[in-house]
Amino acid sequence: METKKVKATSMTVIQQMTHQDANLAGNVHGGVILKLIDNTAGIVGVRHTGGNVVTASIDKVDFHSPVFVGDLRVEAENFVSGEVRHTGSAYLTFVALDEKFKPKPINPIILETEDEKRRNCEAEERRRVRLESVKEWKTKCTI
Repeated sequence: METKKVKATSMTVIQQMTHQDANLAGNVHGGVILKLIDNTAGIVGVRHTGGNVVTASIDKVDFHSPVFVGDLRVEAENFVSGEVRHTGSAYLTFVALDEKFKPKPINPIILETEDEKRRNCEAEERRRVRLESVKEWKTKCTI
């Protein structure tokens, strides 16, 4: 498998939110947004690995501002006024699977920009904290 650059696996999804995505007040349900995030991240994972991937964890999801009916995602954009709002951040972990649906190693991504390097460093720290937490929970919760 070839090593890829971040820009070779990135993608932008545009999804207009409709009434079926929202509550009675017109706010889009968080679960609808999570599904879009998970689907998009899965596509990026397949682009990176060249094969099947599955969601292993969602470390954190923060909703910074509401998404309303009529808005476009990933960043909410009112396509009439052009106003753009950063509405949320999410961090997911995926596992690449081989033909027998067992985890397989993948090549690291090529980091070119300072932003990509910063984000990768942050991801490594989130992974370290997550693995440390799992180890701590197993120690505390052993019966």
